[in-house]
Amino acid sequence: MEHDDRVKNDTVYTSKVRAGKRRTYFFDVKKTKGDDYYISLTESTKKFNSDGYERHKIFLYKEDFNRFIAQLQETIDYVKKELLPDFDYDQVERRQAEWEATQKEKENSESSEEDMNW
Repeated sequence: MEHDDRVKNDTVYTSKVRAGKRRTYFFDVKKTKGDDYYISLTESTKKFNSDGYERHKIFLYKEDFNRFIAQLQETIDYVKKELLPDFDYDQVERRQAEWEATQKEKENSESSEEDMNW
């Protein structure tokens, strides 16, 4: 239990990106014991046939930030411009926003039903 508390306490910032029904990406800024910072990137995927999640992590340190972001952007640009130039990336964002709105409505509806059953 001590380890879990330490892991939670060293996170100074977190954000997430939901990617469909089963996948979420977490971006966490963590603080080291030496008052330094690094980024933990986590892909969390809901398992198909069982409860729980599968997680994969990448740790990114400050000395690699600029090279990492430059190479990531170059790779994304290559896919968008050279491999899939006709793909409608905005459509994917619209579908994701619609799905998230539907999930929120579903959660609100379930919450309201629970309140009425009280």
